[in-house]
Amino acid sequence: MLVELTPLQMQYAIAALSGLAAMSVILALAWPWVARDRLAERMRLVERDSRRLRRRDRPHEASNGRERSILFAREPNRIFAGIVESLSLARLTDESGASQSLRMAGFRGRAPLVTFLASRLIAAVAMPGIAIAYVLLVLRQDLPLPVLAVIVAAGAFLGFAMPKLYLRNLITKRQDNLRRNWPDALDLLLICVESGMSSEAAFRKVAEEIGTQSPDLAEEMSLTTAELAYLSDRRQAYENLGTRTGLDSIKATVIGLIQSEKYGTSLGKTLRVLAQESRDFRMAAAEKKAAALPPKLTVPMILFFLPVLFAVIATPAVIQALQTI
Repeated sequence: MLVELTPLQMQYAIAALSGLAAMSVILALAWPWVARDRLAERMRLVERDSRRLRRRDRPHEASNGRERSILFAREPNRIFAGIVESLSLARLTDESGASQSLRMAGFRGRAPLVTFLASRLIAAVAMPGIAIAYVLLVLRQDLPLPVLAVIVAAGAFLGFAMPKLYLRNLITKRQDNLRRNWPDALDLLLICVESGMSSEAAFRKVAEEIGTQSPDLAEEMSLTTAELAYLSDRRQAYENLGTRTGLDSIKATVIGLIQSEKYGTSLGKTLRVLAQESRDFRMAAAEKKAAALPPKLTVPMILFFLPVLFAVIATPAVIQALQTI
């Protein structure tokens, strides 16, 4: 049944619709200035929590002004940025791989990437000069030109590889720290989940509690908390945690969390099984290191202990024999 409007009602309806359309356009244009930046707020909260955890665990670093930000790195050095931009080092190198390696080492932002790329070039240029100066000025060796060319090439290669080796060493140390403390974090996460907390609140609580034991793990869990809050796909937040750490135990936990949310299985049971597996894996790694200790001690004992032992045992007999003769 159609309702026939009078001309006056038609005018009112047109005026109301025009006003509503005008308000919608104004609201759409002004929304970026009216709405609060939820993402920036959450990232600032994570940054504040990470700084508080680092100050609580490493007060000497905070007092010396060496506190490192995990989210908002300082601006890149102008000299390093100029070198990278003028020579297009980001294009010539694997920027994505370098960024991933830096994130695994705990460095985030543009500044560490620029410093890493520039340091590789500077070291590749400086090391040959240092090597040649050492050979000519310190050793005072008059070497032929081919040998000097080999020294220059070796110095350039070594200088170019040194920052990468240093970064790999940092990644190894950080992964060892995460691997040792991950089972304890899973136990805390299990307690929080079984007490009725959501996964986001559980991650935040565990980040606060694990900070004194492992600031690196607290930073990763705090960042995961922020990503769970603002990313539209929670699966991506979990996958980012596994990608940043690069540990199989954490990746297995990430897969369990994703499947638990996807299929609706019990998160508590999943975490209990994953925590037990992580703890067994840590114990197996410790037993493996203990089993590898005797073979590693064999060569040092043969080279350093046995000659001294033989000398102590045989010296009195040798002295008596010489006195008798």
